[in-house]
Amino acid sequence: MSFQFFGMQPHQADPSSQVGTALDGIKAIVLALDGVLTNGTVTLDSEGRELPGIYARDVVAIREALKLGMRVAVVASRAAAAYRPLLEAAGPVDLFLEGGEVLASYESFKARHGLGDDECACIADDIEELGILKRVGLPVTTINGVEYLRNRVAYISVYEGGRGCVREVIEMVLEHQGRWPYSDQQAPGH
Repeated sequence: MSFQFFGMQPHQADPSSQVGTALDGIKAIVLALDGVLTNGTVTLDSEGRELPGIYARDVVAIREALKLGMRVAVVASRAAAAYRPLLEAAGPVDLFLEGGEVLASYESFKARHGLGDDECACIADDIEELGILKRVGLPVTTINGVEYLRNRVAYISVYEGGRGCVREVIEMVLEHQGRWPYSDQQAPGH
């Protein structure tokens, strides 16, 4: 079942039921690097090299998602190779850190793993990922994402980019599916 959240106004339907339906089929999550895994700040050392940093709780959630069979991709519209070692340490994450068109990266990720749009969630904070948000089954933005995305996603995280939004969404998906082992609640039938 496919839901088109893009362009939905909050008064048009009960968003919680639509989000719940979308959560049922999510098998993969696509994360924008800048503004989602990071707070959007690019820090350089005195020699102009980027100093990467990612919120540890988000990394823990990525590891857990991977252990539980969820596919994870990180996309960047700019060259961001400095993040590769940090992200590779989390596990088998599909990394698209060369920069360029993120929609092409998303399509490559889906093809590599035989995924449909409805099986993917995406967390993005800016218009660069708009093409992905229009296609996925569960489009999400951060609480500090650009205003333009707010009425164009199914869910707005209560956390900022680089400060727990990834953890929140991964837990939400896996808990809804009865697969988050650290929950006091288990989904019916699981």
